[in-house]
Amino acid sequence: QVQLAESGGGLVQAGGSLRLSCTASEQTVSGYTVGWFRQAPGRERDFVAAVTGGKTYYSDSVKGRFTISRANARNTVYLQMNNLKPQDTSLYYCVAGSVEPYVDDADEYDHWGQGTQVTVSS
Repeated sequence: QVQLAESGGGLVQAGGSLRLSCTASEQTVSGYTVGWFRQAPGRERDFVAAVTGGKTYYSDSVKGRFTISRANARNTVYLQMNNLKPQDTSLYYCVAGSVEPYVDDADEYDHWGQGTQVTVSS
């Protein structure tokens, strides 16, 4: 069972930056799609970004502000978040699975982390 551990969340002012990290327990994750979803209280889980092979995917709400990347040697995927906005405040989850082409469908991912909280103050 692949385990995913997120880190890097915190409190930041609007316009600031954070970098989230997701480290997997197994190297097999390098063959998976790895991505991020977020969920605010009372709202559905929303797709944020994913990386698979050499391709990256982003939701329209974060395109141009967030960058997803992976370091396979470290079994780690990063989410660099710039120009953060209060509406980015959410619990961010790392996910992994063999999901192509449904990279933005939360139900397709088999492996989920516990989440890391990101709070952006205005």
